[in-house]
Amino acid sequence: MKSILVTGSCGQIGSELIPALQTRFPGATLIATDVRDPQETIIKSAKFKHLDILDVSHLEQLISDEKVDTIFHLAAILSAKGENNPQMAYSVNLEGFFNILEAARKLSVKSIITPSSIAVYGPDAPKNKTPDETALNPTTMYGVTKVAGEKLLQYYHLKYGLNVRALRYPGIISSQTEPGGGTTDYAVELFKYAASGKPYVCYIEMNTPLPFMYMQDAIEAIIRLSLAEENNLNRRVYNVHSMQLTPGEIVASIRKFIPEFECSYKPDYRQNIASSWPHSIDDSNARKEWGWKPQFNLPAMTADMLLKLGVSRPELNVT
Repeated sequence: MKSILVTGSCGQIGSELIPALQTRFPGATLIATDVRDPQETIIKSAKFKHLDILDVSHLEQLISDEKVDTIFHLAAILSAKGENNPQMAYSVNLEGFFNILEAARKLSVKSIITPSSIAVYGPDAPKNKTPDETALNPTTMYGVTKVAGEKLLQYYHLKYGLNVRALRYPGIISSQTEPGGGTTDYAVELFKYAASGKPYVCYIEMNTPLPFMYMQDAIEAIIRLSLAEENNLNRRVYNVHSMQLTPGEIVASIRKFIPEFECSYKPDYRQNIASSWPHSIDDSNARKEWGWKPQFNLPAMTADMLLKLGVSRPELNVT
């Protein structure tokens, strides 16, 4: 990788991927892009350019001018926000991704790595250890665009030989950047409210299980997939998984550090989205073919999250 372009770099994943890429590939030119203004950490780690991925001419000009050989495509409208504006979700998620693929084809970009999501699954998919290959009948526009995006990238690989890879992320928990309108945002909010001493009203039922991953593992997964040898890969899209968690389990883990944390439950429209998704994901193909393995479990994640949010109670030994 000599010149790396990251779209959606101001989002939850991008804001932490940019510094990680700078550390991992110190000799590469790193171009961070977004429609929003960047955080200080991004300005310090990369060249920043404003970019709307729906602006094809600007996108292609930037790729050409910077001699981009690798694209991490993160720009997207997430599930809950997408249900409030499905037309925008379609445009950004699907038309935007098509623009990325076409620009890469025209300008001979060597590789594209992009997140997909467990939102590709619908109520008819197996709930436990959901495999890579199963029914994909999502109930959200976000999920619909991710399924279509997976099919598009497979087509561009078969038709044009484009080296494009995707991983289906579960819910991602991180302390640095506010989540961007996903159904699993409550998991981050639980930690932030607890750290600030505020009670939290959770919009998902206490015992609803969903797959999750800590941000450090999410960053490692996408970089590891980008570096995997092509001849080791038997597919274009991989499940990745770390923890199956309910809101109640997260609250119980937080209370080991902050016993006084108060949480109540008032499910809203996002409960129906969460209930349509898997409880856990089978990521055995990723583990076997490119060595994926998460490092964080719930206790380790809780301790690290709260420490980063300014909570320090070292007398508690969480293992």
